Amino acid sequence: MSVARIVFTSLNYVGWGALDNLLPEVERFSPKKILVVTDPALEKIGLVQRVTNPLAQRGYDVQLYTDVVPEPPLETGEKLVSFAREGKFDLVIGVGGGSAMDLAKLAAVLAVHEGKVADYLNLTGTRKVEKKGLPKILIPTTSGTGSEVTNISVLSLDTTKDVVTHDYLLADVAIVDPQLTVSVPPRVTAATGIDALTHAVEAYVSVNASPTSDGLALQAIRLIARSLRKAVENGEDKQARIDMSNGSYLAGLAFFNAGVAGVHALAYPLGGQFHITHGESNAVLLPYVMGYIRKSCTKRMADILNALGGNSSFLSEEEASHKCVEELERIVRDVGIPRTLGGFNIPESALESLTKDAVQQKRLLARSPLPLLEDDIRTIYQSAFRGVVTEPK
Repeated sequence: MSVARIVFTSLNYVGWGALDNLLPEVERFSPKKILVVTDPALEKIGLVQRVTNPLAQRGYDVQLYTDVVPEPPLETGEKLVSFAREGKFDLVIGVGGGSAMDLAKLAAVLAVHEGKVADYLNLTGTRKVEKKGLPKILIPTTSGTGSEVTNISVLSLDTTKDVVTHDYLLADVAIVDPQLTVSVPPRVTAATGIDALTHAVEAYVSVNASPTSDGLALQAIRLIARSLRKAVENGEDKQARIDMSNGSYLAGLAFFNAGVAGVHALAYPLGGQFHITHGESNAVLLPYVMGYIRKSCTKRMADILNALGGNSSFLSEEEASHKCVEELERIVRDVGIPRTLGGFNIPESALESLTKDAVQQKRLLARSPLPLLEDDIRTIYQSAFRGVVTEPK
């Protein structure tokens, strides 16, 4: 039996009103100059001011950085890191979805390093992260990415994605306040919610799963399954938002410790080549990947079915695993995300290039309970294009 590696961020606050802990935590770091990285849309609707105004009123020098885009390209990361180095900040706060938080982590760590961001990429970089960097506080405003509790920063390249990863990217403080997610529109709620569900599902079937990650993953699935549809239908449903924030947080801890696999490996090229959001990329592929690998993890698929609200008591593991895939399909459909690649206007001619890029995601593919080779990946993309779940021959 392998030894599980269980890591958590230093200090986490989770719950309605958790943002009240921001000022005491900032004071603990005694910063003179603070960099706040956020999405421009959050500044426009006044949400980020709930973070910056109390800091400014307390007399801190706060610099707001809003040059953040979804699925941030490498160039965006390079620009922010240069800004952070020149600004000589003492603390970095990331506010927003996964992109803002990933960039904030990147800026905090690489601000004290030399070279370009590209030098530190997992697939092609030649430099290693060696210093902890600036302290960082991460505050998610969506329920989905789990970036506030992970040690990676994802960047888009020309046709795919790569990451900078090191435990120094872990937040010093994570503040998960579901009250900040109430204004998230239905489509984003759906996409980020399925993203969180995918984290939990893939962590549970990962070859690196452990009893600790299993507990986190299954509880995340239970919370998300009972609340996602409600949160999409009515964003002001307080309990649904609380459940989704907790579910996303637990899913983040689960996949940080056990890893994600095939769904994410195939999703990265969708974002890289067609700029489909990460959550929607995962959502459209989730049933097809899980259907394809089903026979390698039928018992665990039965467990997932029960966590989704189903009942495997009178079913064989084989039957329950089929039902699990059907339920995953149903959730994606119910929250309004297209269930085929064609629904995102991806042509059949692109399947080969998607396959070639996905094969490169060896870090992710290594965690799949069923080894996914090039032909397997091609078959899954073809299934997602046709809208028919298939299995290995």
